[in-house]
Amino acid sequence: MSIVWVVLGFILLVVGGEFLVRSSVALSFKFKISKMVIGMTVVSFATSAPELLVSLQAALSGSPAIAINNVVGSNIANIGLVLGLTAIVGSIGVDRSFYRLNWPVMMVFSIMLYYFLKNNNILSALEGGILFLGLVAFLVLLIKSAKKDAIPEEVNEALAIVSNFKIVLWLLIGASALYFGSEWLVDGSKDIARSIGVSEAVIGVSLIAIGTSVPELAASVIAAAKQEKAISLGNLIGSNIFNIGSVLGLTAIIKPIPVTEPQILSNDIFWMLGFAAVLIPLIFLPNRLQISRLKGFFLVLGYAVFMFIVFTAK
Repeated sequence: MSIVWVVLGFILLVVGGEFLVRSSVALSFKFKISKMVIGMTVVSFATSAPELLVSLQAALSGSPAIAINNVVGSNIANIGLVLGLTAIVGSIGVDRSFYRLNWPVMMVFSIMLYYFLKNNNILSALEGGILFLGLVAFLVLLIKSAKKDAIPEEVNEALAIVSNFKIVLWLLIGASALYFGSEWLVDGSKDIARSIGVSEAVIGVSLIAIGTSVPELAASVIAAAKQEKAISLGNLIGSNIFNIGSVLGLTAIIKPIPVTEPQILSNDIFWMLGFAAVLIPLIFLPNRLQISRLKGFFLVLGYAVFMFIVFTAK
């Protein structure tokens, strides 16, 4: 039965996330916000909603390991699994803004998260606030540095003419689906962890992390197969920054997150830092500014090794 709740939870998170993105973009058009700003802020926040609800639900229900490892695992999955599989489907070109802004910011956020957790084994409300304010500063910098004519492809202009009734309806559907989806996913995952004898941290970094990355994975692989540029390396890096800044930042502000499982700091977070760091040599060697199929295979292989270690470590 636990598996049924987990599957239903995943489905509701996907549905809820989709409706929340639609309603948020449509609402932004009503307030005459530019498409560029909508793509960089509203869409990014809305697509982080499943992770946020799962982490918040886990923290409030006494499972902080799931809250932390949902984000740590999602960030590893975004690079190892999503980026790796997408590159295997079709080589990915890398924009110069990746190593000038996005990658350094992702590394700073990742190292800050490690320092905050290592410092006193808890992510406090103050530290959560620092992460969230850092995210706001990054977004301001991103918007200022973006070209005026750059329109993110994920912003659907047809949403500019949606009625107020539809927007409210979509918001209600999205919010309800995310609430129940996160509740069922966390409860079902905790039951599975107990039944197979693994820790909640293991479930958080594997099952839940992959589940909350599924929409991104599907969209990335489909876009690569169609040879579209809708999903870029920048989007995945942006997602990792949002996961730390908004998901863990906001969750910690509402309820401080203690480290209850030692392997989070002794193993998992180093894998997250490693996958982030390896991107720089990967995009420059041997072909500059390109992630080839071979490099994608290397990333997926690394992710497979990580999952093997997670489930076999005692």
